[in-house]
Amino acid sequence: MKQQRVCVLGSTGSIGENTLDVIARHPERMSVYALSAYSRIERLVAQAWDTRAQVVVVPDAAARKRFEQLWPAGRKPPEIRVGAQALEQTAADDGATTVMAAIVGAAGLPAALAAARAGKRILLANKEALVAAGGLFMQTVREHGAELLPIDSEHNAIFQCLPQSGQAGAPSEPAKGVRRLLLTASGGPFRTMALDLLSQVTPDQACAHPNWRMGRKISVDSATMLNKGLEVIEAHWLFAMPVQRIQVVIHPQSMVHSMVEYEDGSILAQLGQPDMRTPIAYGLGFPDRIDSGVGLLGLTALGRLDFEEPDLQRFPCLRLSFEALGAGQAACIALNAANEIAVASFLDSKIRFTQIAGVIESSLGRITGCATPSLASLEDVLALDAQTRRVAAEFCLEMA
Repeated sequence: MKQQRVCVLGSTGSIGENTLDVIARHPERMSVYALSAYSRIERLVAQAWDTRAQVVVVPDAAARKRFEQLWPAGRKPPEIRVGAQALEQTAADDGATTVMAAIVGAAGLPAALAAARAGKRILLANKEALVAAGGLFMQTVREHGAELLPIDSEHNAIFQCLPQSGQAGAPSEPAKGVRRLLLTASGGPFRTMALDLLSQVTPDQACAHPNWRMGRKISVDSATMLNKGLEVIEAHWLFAMPVQRIQVVIHPQSMVHSMVEYEDGSILAQLGQPDMRTPIAYGLGFPDRIDSGVGLLGLTALGRLDFEEPDLQRFPCLRLSFEALGAGQAACIALNAANEIAVASFLDSKIRFTQIAGVIESSLGRITGCATPSLASLEDVLALDAQTRRVAAEFCLEMA
């Protein structure tokens, strides 16, 4: 078997760390080619030392100097590449066969597209590639024969439950016989909190997810269920599924990761512990199943599985996500960009938790009220993203 050489973009985040854990369990079939990090340079040094990565990518000259200072004596350091363009270069590098796209935010979009243009196996954990540029990204995957495997637990679960052809790509129509996709959501930490208390929620409370260990931004997105809304948009592009055939279901235990309903009434569900090594191992091993390091799931200890409809009054960001998908790509770009600005302001204690949705809705109104821009290129997408961020920042200042 030809060994996979993996480029892990965003290696010091939770997805990156879990990816390296799975790779280390299979030295006979995969190795690390490249790593990238933005701020956790000390951790990047440790990872590069442990994995013998050939390349690392850092954001600027100061980070490069810091890496060089921290590198232990006695072994040649990896090649150090600097800047956003280096990320794209590394994602398309002939030395890598597989790219884990795990950089959070719009910063990860150009590198994910570069990997698609280079025909790589892409393990997609970056939402923006599909939310902000779904049509462009999927077209690029198709044109260049790239493999695309979703790593978000929900989309990975759906992929596992769909009819399998042994291939991973960019479908142009829904899988035959599928009636609808059912995305599960934990409901986050405020699923049962009194509505009149939500305005007093603190950043630390919003980041305390009941089931998953995630970064602060993604944790807030889970608490507002904007994260699930972005996943609806992703599912639309990944599986060529109309928005009317995608449903969100609250499932507090987070053991059923998502489901696929077929025309004959059958529903296939993928269950597992809330551990990201499971979908990562599926992506790295596909079409084989490989050890992820995740232990047995004690179904008898679990005892019960609960499901309920999401409350759109409690979770207005989910409503806004469905509306944005219905309105088109420009609205999806605006939704994501405005949310990033609003969440950052909330985490800095500049706006309230309940004002996040207000910033997004106001920004969507401003952007979609203008003439629809051309979104034929990455530059068009990034320009609208930047415009929306400026608009959202203005609304945050007004609400502060």
